[in-house]
Amino acid sequence: MKNLYKDSRFRLIISANIASSIGSGITMIAIPWMLVSSDDGNKVFGFITIGMTILSFILTPFIGNLVDKVSRKKLLIVSEIVCFVLLFIFSLLGFMGLPYEIWHYTIIYMIGSLYYTIFYPTMFALNQEIFTKDHYKSLNGTMEVQGQLSSMIAGGLASILLMKWELHYILLLNTISYGAAIFFYLKLPYVRLPTIKAEVVKSQVSEGIRYMLARPAVFIFLLFSFMPFIGVMLTNYLFPVYLVDVLEADASVYGIEGMIYAIGVVIAGVFVPTLSSKFGNEKTIIFGILVYTIAISLIVFVDLPVYLSLMLFLAIGNSSTRVARNSFLMDHIPNNIIGRVDSLFRTLGLLIRILLLALFTEMVSSDLIVYCFIVLSGILMVSLSLVLI
Repeated sequence: MKNLYKDSRFRLIISANIASSIGSGITMIAIPWMLVSSDDGNKVFGFITIGMTILSFILTPFIGNLVDKVSRKKLLIVSEIVCFVLLFIFSLLGFMGLPYEIWHYTIIYMIGSLYYTIFYPTMFALNQEIFTKDHYKSLNGTMEVQGQLSSMIAGGLASILLMKWELHYILLLNTISYGAAIFFYLKLPYVRLPTIKAEVVKSQVSEGIRYMLARPAVFIFLLFSFMPFIGVMLTNYLFPVYLVDVLEADASVYGIEGMIYAIGVVIAGVFVPTLSSKFGNEKTIIFGILVYTIAISLIVFVDLPVYLSLMLFLAIGNSSTRVARNSFLMDHIPNNIIGRVDSLFRTLGLLIRILLLALFTEMVSSDLIVYCFIVLSGILMVSLSLVLI
């Protein structure tokens, strides 16, 4: 791990990620808040969220193909530049005194969402490409911690800036953060791997599907080990409703929940690399899914203090699975096809999320939120069984 921290490439990537994550994180907190605060904002934001999830589902396979065909460094820089230019234009509109409307908020939210859709698979493939196998575990653990700490900083800053700044100042801060990220990426030493450069990468988006279908056991293992992350995405919708309607908690409890979850992520990010080095990625993944499954299954049976303590175990379970799963992918999937394989699982994950979100939305509207957690618990138990098998 010490050798990794001494690597200038690692330091440049972390610096770029922190800059862009904090800037975009503040914007992606501010825009939903401004949307839901406007007339019919709840309904509009719901449609936008569903629309962006569907758009990500459509685009993700093609982005995975792009990640395998072009320079990952160039792809990151181009995406940062595009976001920089677009947000700078929207910031200028505010400085010119023009009022922001719903369609402005919508486009800004779309820019942020599409940025994330491109950033994560590209960064994942880049890390696998430029670092060696003995760094994967500590690298993925550090990236997990960095992402969570950046989100915490963005959340803290957003809670202050939303009360003191108008949107155009927040957008300007975001453009500055993208500018800093571009600077760090430009300084990153990077040469495309000769094995990838020399090979004519097949352009078919379906190449990732064919690769995994030839390895059905690995496909099932990786697909169902993705379920804790899907559970986290679904509970981002379920937990606020459960806190208000069932536990009758106030907004401060939601903030405490986020802090406890962040602590769990940091614990996992620090200790999982050692755990997976000792017991292997596969056993660490099983451990993470088991912890997450037990915690999510207990949610509906406990009172508020125990509910909050379970957030720690949900975070440890999900983050342990993510760190070990990413290391497993890096170890077993060739770099020339990693973008398409990774996008295959992201696409399937988005499809599952869309279907379950539609089901849970209907159940919540019928006052059946407790049964949403029972369904989710059942899905996690099936996933754990399949991963064990």
